[in-house]
Amino acid sequence: MPVLSDLTAALAAGSVRVIDLTAPLSSETPLLELPPELGQTARFELEEISRYDDRGPAWYWNNFHTGEHTGTHFDAPIHWVSGKDRDDIATVPVGAFVAPAVVLDVTARVEENPNFLIEVDDIEAFAAEHGPLPQGGWLLCRTGWSGRVTQEEMINRTDTGPTSPGMSVDCARWVAEESPLQGIGVETVGTDAGAAHSFEPAFPCHSFLLGAGKYGLAQLQNLDQLPPVGAVVVASPLRIVGGSGSPVRVLALVED
Repeated sequence: MPVLSDLTAALAAGSVRVIDLTAPLSSETPLLELPPELGQTARFELEEISRYDDRGPAWYWNNFHTGEHTGTHFDAPIHWVSGKDRDDIATVPVGAFVAPAVVLDVTARVEENPNFLIEVDDIEAFAAEHGPLPQGGWLLCRTGWSGRVTQEEMINRTDTGPTSPGMSVDCARWVAEESPLQGIGVETVGTDAGAAHSFEPAFPCHSFLLGAGKYGLAQLQNLDQLPPVGAVVVASPLRIVGGSGSPVRVLALVED
């Protein structure tokens, strides 16, 4: 079957659209925040090398400095202690970068409760309505959180600390150990809920999924433009040798 020819024809005709799920990467991009006594990720910075001037009369280019987990990024298993003997970002199999995706929409419940946690029952109800979860696919969690574009809005500190939605401990364990999925994608600054530092174990999405050799995508946008089922996600990180993750350009292919 001429699958690739059909795909390129569909892209040219517009019957398959490409949707960018990536947050803009700049010095204003929200960052993960850890307690001040711990190491912090770096804000994105551009350093101009030359711009059609004496430093380089015909070209413009920059150095950049940032953290592996700044902005929209891909978590490799080695990022967490539970996956310390598993793949780094350079050795994640390339087949993981092109995978089917389903979109679980919990925006209404997050509007009522910014600490909302997705449970196994929510995913099973989704599968009952839309069909089985895709083997080796992504579960993209649509929460509406990508509408928060400043550092303060994204972290959303309250009296109890960072406040944002995510997955319960049992749900993270189920996705890691029982589901056919290869990972999850979220709109929040990291794959765990804001209050996950106080869960048991702490940060269960990181602990269980990465420990199981699965993956995370964080700080996604435009999930409202995807159907519940049928999208294909292309998420290609930099091949950083020994890296724990990478900023990533995440695209979705959607058939109209």
